[in-house]
Amino acid sequence: MTDDGLDETTREKFEGVSTATLATAMFKRGLRNQFIQDVRPVAPRGRVMVGQAFTLRYIPAREDLNTLDVFKNPSHPQRAAVEACPPGCVLVMDSRKDARAASAGSILISRLQARGVAGVVTDGGFRDSPDIARLEIPAYHQRPSAPTNLTLHQALEFDVPIGCGDVAVWPGDVIVGDDEGVIVVPAHLAEEIAAEAVEMTAYEDFVAEEVLKGRSIVGLYPATNPKSLEDFARWRAANGR
Repeated sequence: MTDDGLDETTREKFEGVSTATLATAMFKRGLRNQFIQDVRPVAPRGRVMVGQAFTLRYIPAREDLNTLDVFKNPSHPQRAAVEACPPGCVLVMDSRKDARAASAGSILISRLQARGVAGVVTDGGFRDSPDIARLEIPAYHQRPSAPTNLTLHQALEFDVPIGCGDVAVWPGDVIVGDDEGVIVVPAHLAEEIAAEAVEMTAYEDFVAEEVLKGRSIVGLYPATNPKSLEDFARWRAANGR
């Protein structure tokens, strides 16, 4: 087990699949709204981010309550969330899809990296985005945004259910991000979805090779021709998949 409670075998399975494949696996179960909208990597990593969700909720800022002095309080919800997010988890921030002011900047995200957090996601924007792009920690946002979060966002609470990019996120849900975007897997389905996605990915890799060789997708994708499954079984044995 990792610090966030996600089984290591399940984590490894998620690390080998795409958000596209996961979206299809969840679609088959009636879950059609799990891909976070208008969120993309600050910098492509070429690897998959996986971790359970630890959440932070912002509300619209009220000027008399959201001055720079609030940061003198060590219990300020934004600062406290950065220190409380467990290693191996992904910090997910509800910024109401408003990127006019930042959800966080490079110093806080550097702190998350130093603490072993698996990634950070907001449906708003990050400031210091060029610096964040140079960090190792995967970070996903809508777009760069220089103004401090206090301008428009008031951090209210953390480790509660939130909405992020039109997706409901509960603490403990599995967050998976690749160079395409971020998807949310309900915690109770994580092992089942991960196992199926690995199987789907193996067949998709086989299909991709065959199509590049000139094979028609008819009967191959989907595998309506029994010969496709026979060919796949041979390919799988030859490739150790």
